[in-house]
Amino acid sequence: MTTTLFDLIRHGEPAGGHMYRGHKDDPLSDLGWQQMRDAIQAGDQWDHILTSPLLRCREFAAELSEQQHIPFTVAHDFKEISFGDWEGKTREQVAQEYGDHQANFWRDAENHPPVNGETIQDFHQRIGDAWALWQQALQGQRVLLVCHGGVIRMVLSHVLGLSPGKAMAGFQVPFACRSQVRIDDTEHGTLRCLVRHGG
Repeated sequence: MTTTLFDLIRHGEPAGGHMYRGHKDDPLSDLGWQQMRDAIQAGDQWDHILTSPLLRCREFAAELSEQQHIPFTVAHDFKEISFGDWEGKTREQVAQEYGDHQANFWRDAENHPPVNGETIQDFHQRIGDAWALWQQALQGQRVLLVCHGGVIRMVLSHVLGLSPGKAMAGFQVPFACRSQVRIDDTEHGTLRCLVRHGG
């Protein structure tokens, strides 16, 4: 049996405050840096770090890689969902400009994508393809994936067999939230489980 462990961590608070960011490439705020550094524990050990290409993930991944002498790879397909015309706007601004569309997205993302944004189905497929690729490429290793709330939700969707809409609405993923997924490749097939989420 071969076991692969993925620790997933969402980026900390970005500079510029709360808004729909998606592909908007803001760096971490000072608080965001502190959140990420505080989330790393003394006993953490990884063989490889994967990161979204966006600054709020990549800059911390690069720092951690250098400090702990761990190789890291920028994995472009682990970028957050594109929120289209909502990007750079607060929830209050989106509600004012687009009425019930925002509430409908969070209630039923599969049928109410962000205006000119990425559909949840396309996002789910993109993350699923990247997830499958890196499980195979880093089989048997312990991996840290520095990414986004939406990415973590889609990974959990694939691990737990949930629809992308249910996963998008069904998990809280605060800043610097950590999760762990275990993959066991056995003679009976591949077994995937969520070890923990949150904290």
